[in-house]
Amino acid sequence: MNMQATTGVQPPPPPNRLEEMRLPVVMMRDILLKTMFRKNLDLVSEIADAICLPRAVTQELVDLSRTQRLVEATGTLHANSGGEMGFQLTDAGKTRALDALSQSEYFGAMPVPLDVYADQVKRQSIRNIQITRDQLTSAMGHLVLPPALLDHLGPAVSAGRSILMYGPPGNGKSSISNGIRDAMGDKIYVPRAIEYAGQVITVYDPIVHSAAETETDDPNSLRRRRTFDTRYVRCERPTVVTGGELSLSMLDLVYNPVARTYQAPLQLKSTGGIFIVDDLGRQKEPPQSLINRWIVPLEESKDILALQSGEKFEVPFDTLVIFSTNFHPNEIFDKAALRRIFFKIKIDGPCQADFLKIFAMVAKKKGMPLDEAALIHLVKEKYPTINSVYANYQPVFLIDQMIAICEFEGIPYQMTPDLIDRAWANMFVREEEILH
Repeated sequence: MNMQATTGVQPPPPPNRLEEMRLPVVMMRDILLKTMFRKNLDLVSEIADAICLPRAVTQELVDLSRTQRLVEATGTLHANSGGEMGFQLTDAGKTRALDALSQSEYFGAMPVPLDVYADQVKRQSIRNIQITRDQLTSAMGHLVLPPALLDHLGPAVSAGRSILMYGPPGNGKSSISNGIRDAMGDKIYVPRAIEYAGQVITVYDPIVHSAAETETDDPNSLRRRRTFDTRYVRCERPTVVTGGELSLSMLDLVYNPVARTYQAPLQLKSTGGIFIVDDLGRQKEPPQSLINRWIVPLEESKDILALQSGEKFEVPFDTLVIFSTNFHPNEIFDKAALRRIFFKIKIDGPCQADFLKIFAMVAKKKGMPLDEAALIHLVKEKYPTINSVYANYQPVFLIDQMIAICEFEGIPYQMTPDLIDRAWANMFVREEEILH
């Protein structure tokens, strides 16, 4: 069994008191004021939900702001909210909120200090996962893979290090990467934002992170039970996929000069999950440069980022990096770079038997009846013209082509040597000189 799936990832505990927050008090107070101002909130329960803190801690923050005459009680009790007292910003509070917004537009969820987040990363590390052969086989169930490939993949995934998958195009390197993600199956906690040196860095990204369903608390209960720190979102382990568009600048902090906040780079968003660099060798940056950028993170489990001021700081690097390329590794890397990639796995095309198995599987799924004469024609006449090199993408391509022809001709789905020839002609372009 997967250790994580059995015991579950230990959730981040919610703070009980303001002093446990380990954030600058002025920063917390200003985020409270900005949130009340921007969202027009006047109940502690609503404010607590907006800044993602327990009600008792939020009340402490409101009380602190009252002593500084930035917040005042409205003197009205809200009957529909369990008789809660209302609060509003004083004129001084509004002035302070506007001043704070001019310094940083960030409001809402209170950030998690970087060192506190680093502790949570250890609790949910990708390297804690032990994946069994059954789990991996189940996640790859839609793929026909040689057993020897799982022999290599299993230890690589369980180690949570780095994997280089190489081989000819169209053989499922991307599908295998996705299967690895599906095999993990457990949930982790992703911070909405983290704080370092008074700067806010947003991490949670709905495009990258799939929020898992969580229990909803009873809004009318005075003692709302918090099972974990809601400054985090409980998510599937993230998967970030990049291809030819990947550049070195995408691995740096993104600064928004208007909002005066930072956004986490892709590799930080993928913490606790998988970062896939697809089509390595097709980027503008040479592959060697991309690998050089990853050397320290891969070896030391930490990354170095820089603020606008130039100040550099360490963040956890807890990501399974999968490089995928159609080039031979020796063509694009030197030996030092190759040595630093922990696992190197060749993904070859299928043998003839596996090709026919895939072909039959795809045909059944798409409602295309198999025809022995057409298959013999394909294997004996067509494939020898390309030295009988089979690829995993070819069955889908050929069957889709035959389906398109049948639909155009208005005939039932069928497989004939003639249809095989017509489909084949679209899979490979004949070598010829075109006069311009």
